[in-house]
Amino acid sequence: MTRTRTATLATTLLAGSLLGGCAVGSRNLDAHAALPPAPAPVTVAPAGGPVQATGTAAVAADWWHAFASPSLDALVGEALAHNTDVAVAEATLRQAQEQARAAGAALLPQADASYQVERTRVSNALSPAVADQNQQIYTLHTAQVTVSYAPDVFGGTRARVRSARAAAAVQAHRRDAARTTLVANLVTAAITRAALADQIVAAQTSIRVNRDILAALQRRQQLGDIGLADVATQQTALATAEGVLPPLVRAEAQQRVLIGTLIGRPAGDPLPALPDMASFTLPATLPAIVPSDLVARRPDVRAAQAQLEGAGADVGAAIAARLPSLQLSATGGGTAQRFEDMFKSGNPFWTLLGGITQPIFHAGALRHQQKAAEAALEAAKAQYRAAVLQAFGDVANALTGLTTDGDALTAATRASNAADQALTFARRQLALGSVGTLNLLNATAADAQARQQLIQARAARLTDTVALLQAAGGPITG
Repeated sequence: MTRTRTATLATTLLAGSLLGGCAVGSRNLDAHAALPPAPAPVTVAPAGGPVQATGTAAVAADWWHAFASPSLDALVGEALAHNTDVAVAEATLRQAQEQARAAGAALLPQADASYQVERTRVSNALSPAVADQNQQIYTLHTAQVTVSYAPDVFGGTRARVRSARAAAAVQAHRRDAARTTLVANLVTAAITRAALADQIVAAQTSIRVNRDILAALQRRQQLGDIGLADVATQQTALATAEGVLPPLVRAEAQQRVLIGTLIGRPAGDPLPALPDMASFTLPATLPAIVPSDLVARRPDVRAAQAQLEGAGADVGAAIAARLPSLQLSATGGGTAQRFEDMFKSGNPFWTLLGGITQPIFHAGALRHQQKAAEAALEAAKAQYRAAVLQAFGDVANALTGLTTDGDALTAATRASNAADQALTFARRQLALGSVGTLNLLNATAADAQARQQLIQARAARLTDTVALLQAAGGPITG
């Protein structure tokens, strides 16, 4: 290809690229999502538990460290490295990123090189394609380079690239949401398992107390101090206390399986050291809730925002599809009977092609595709508003839960102290032979129930703190 022809091709491609500056205007992406005022400061100071209050800092990316449990930190690290849901999200993100890069390649010229060799025998009655009329068997070597370019005159290609990049951003934020959900579920499962373990101990203590009381009543019955009905009543109470234990054991085992699944271990494999209730430190400082920061940090809100941007780009691409499109291509090469002669004088060839296409009649398909894209944009706006509402709803529910948890802990602490004292007095009176069976049964039942409620109230403060940190948090690191 001569220098003049090369310059002509370059000029043509440059002109096409300059035409690409005329793009379809951007869409209106304002979803009209109103932000509520910041929540009022919260202070939770229950009797029998530590004080919690909102501070001024946002949630740390590694917020689980606030519970100051090394065994919990180890669980989270293993889960982030081996959880299958996170692995799926990571792979899906890589797929979307590669697809976005592939879409971006359409903005640049495409070049292809080819080489063909042809061995042919022609009939003597036909005019061969070679100069020697007596030659019936010949070989043709052809090498060529083809350059093609479709100038993005109205921005349709760029809109499709923006849509692909927005889809990759959606997957990135969904990956962040998957990691956040994983950590929150794992921490909640660890707290729940630890609480169940304490409830198992409390149930075993209740069983032991009821057995001691039954033994004392049986001794009194042997002495004729009480009747067999009193002993049978206590046997019923003991059986009731024993019936509480199996469901707790089963629930604790289920939480172990859940923890194993979250950290990527099959059921039956040994688990690492699991934290107990005593190893959790309740965070004293709660995160500050700033509405603008919340919508900027929450992965689900950011995913909805990226989806909205992609829907706007899809509308632009649908509009551009109804406008003219320009295609440019150039081919240059050589052909000869011998390989080394392909680019000798007379053998090279070249072709320049340019074309423009204007859709005229597609039975309304392009117009309906544009309207469909516009409807998808409206749906994306509604989904964004829903994500914002969900974010603030999660925060409000978590703050309400923490406040009521404080009241529940205060009541449970008073009930536990009173029930423990009442049971102590009842057992002393039993030893002295001056307590009725009904009073004894009431004291043991109240003590067992109060122990369970106190454990549940302490666990609820931890799990609702996890809910608030998840609701107000951003992408997980670690």
